[in-house]
Amino acid sequence: MPQRTARLLLDPTTADDLDALHEIYGDARTWTHLPSGRHLDRERTAEVLERWLDDWRSEGFGAWTIREAVAPGRIVGHGGCAVRGRAPGADDPARDSGAYWNLGYRFHPDAQGRGLATELSLAAVAAARERRPELPIVAYLLEHNTASARVAEKAGLTLRHRAPDAGNPDASAIRLVYADRELTAAQLAATLA
Repeated sequence: MPQRTARLLLDPTTADDLDALHEIYGDARTWTHLPSGRHLDRERTAEVLERWLDDWRSEGFGAWTIREAVAPGRIVGHGGCAVRGRAPGADDPARDSGAYWNLGYRFHPDAQGRGLATELSLAAVAAARERRPELPIVAYLLEHNTASARVAEKAGLTLRHRAPDAGNPDASAIRLVYADRELTAAQLAATLA
């Protein structure tokens, strides 16, 4: 289910996107706010790509591979909404008690700073609300990433939680959790895991 915005082509992520996505996720310039998140080898990107493909298989929706409409051949980013915080077990009625839509994205450095993240985020939020409106939409980020905080706010999310970023190699890092509504304790705990 490809989508289009004013400037972007948003396609379901496929296994064929691995090399282009590794170029983005492996580039240190795309991880200035969380250097430890950088994919140091193609295998790391392949592992994460499998999770992204699982999102599409299980929900029929997930993060998109992003191309600019004016240059549709080149992948410039990856992002959107994917369900997170779900416990395993399709027959377990409580499996979604901590579930939420996670809004996230990563853009090639030459595609940053032009409002593309906001354009993507608005499309992703609308699509997630259409698919499973009962789930909150959440974006979590580091406090010093003010550009991402502005994008979250433009997408209709509000700051709901501020705390140390558990597990971050930088002990002074603060995680901000933005959401479109109040989160349950299970949902908030899932965003902090």
